[in-house]
Amino acid sequence: MNGSIPTNSDTPSKGKLQINVTSEINHFPVSGANIRISYTGIPDSTIEEVTTDSSGQSETLELDAPPVEYSLDVTSEEQPYSEYTLLITAPGFETISIAGTEILADVTAIQNIQMRPSDSSETGEERFVIPAHTLYGIYPEKIPEAEIKPVNETGEIVLSRVVVPEYIVVHDGSPRDSTAQNYYVKYKDYIKNVASSEIYATWPANTIRANVLAIMSFTLNRVYTEWYRNQGFDFTITSSTAFDHKWIPERNIYDTISVIVDELFASYLSRPNVRQPILTQYCDGRRVQCPNWMTQWGSKSLGDQGYSPIEILRYYYGADMYINTAEAISGIPSSWPGYNLEIGSSGNKVRQLQEQLNVISDAYPALPKLTADGIYGPATAEAVRKFQEVFGLPETGITDYSTWYKISEIYVGVSRIAELT
Repeated sequence: MNGSIPTNSDTPSKGKLQINVTSEINHFPVSGANIRISYTGIPDSTIEEVTTDSSGQSETLELDAPPVEYSLDVTSEEQPYSEYTLLITAPGFETISIAGTEILADVTAIQNIQMRPSDSSETGEERFVIPAHTLYGIYPEKIPEAEIKPVNETGEIVLSRVVVPEYIVVHDGSPRDSTAQNYYVKYKDYIKNVASSEIYATWPANTIRANVLAIMSFTLNRVYTEWYRNQGFDFTITSSTAFDHKWIPERNIYDTISVIVDELFASYLSRPNVRQPILTQYCDGRRVQCPNWMTQWGSKSLGDQGYSPIEILRYYYGADMYINTAEAISGIPSSWPGYNLEIGSSGNKVRQLQEQLNVISDAYPALPKLTADGIYGPATAEAVRKFQEVFGLPETGITDYSTWYKISEIYVGVSRIAELT
């Protein structure tokens, strides 16, 4: 496979890889899982072997990657990422192999893996092959649609307000492909997966923000208008680039993208006097041009020039586009208080936070137990900092917007067996 093994040079570039392993059934971490890493295309050439800790995590590994310039230069024809194969085994679980984990220079790839408990002594092996990144491979171009959907037709089901769903159903194929599998995917995980599949994580942060906003707005338009359900389908969105976005089962995501999705996940794009999120379509801007839509390489160039996310979006979609926030987030026990919780804070929101962290610590023993007294002291700050370390958030010990909702998400995951597996 071209580009599987990075080109040899005196000082090869490096990317990082961090692996998180949980049980598919109860979302608890799987400690002691063995992970063997080899170059894709040479599966017997184990180059690293690691074991997960009590949080189900590997150490962060440094792996060879092509020069970062390959992912930053619109004219480069070189594959900008190296590809690795992971073989994951753990007692009591089915073996998983993932071929094609993509390592970019200078960023951390995060490979989240859910293992299926094995119900017999004969363990099977689940195999996943990650196809090429959309900016490197060849994919069908988006079939243009109206960016605002008619919602007054008879029999049309439309939500009365914009709600960020907890899960969406992704049809892994084109809409009429009845053989394609449907997947229940957490909304935030879906957005992180699509952004990691469609833009490079090495790009400027504001370029990533603009693209994430476009992906989320498009997705929430599909949710809000119940676009596919109104056509008789039982899914929210597809993984076909001709219709929607590229979503890839079991692909890795990147730290630079994950942190931005956690920061923005309740946002979408609006136009004046239009209730629904705008169906923000885009193309790559290199192989395909798309007037009046954002181009991904063009947004990268504007980010390089110092444009803000909204300036990038308005450059393509017009001056009346603005960023809105969803009225509700489903599946969340309680909404963010509207201000950071930190040392000196007190009250019911702090107590609720402490109680949720205590439930999470049953699954993640690296987190210390707290006295749920409603007072945010040094012990609570340290528990929050440890949570942030385990779940890849900036380690501040302060419960900001991203941390509050990540604690809620993990709490919901470990405190109930997901109804949607």
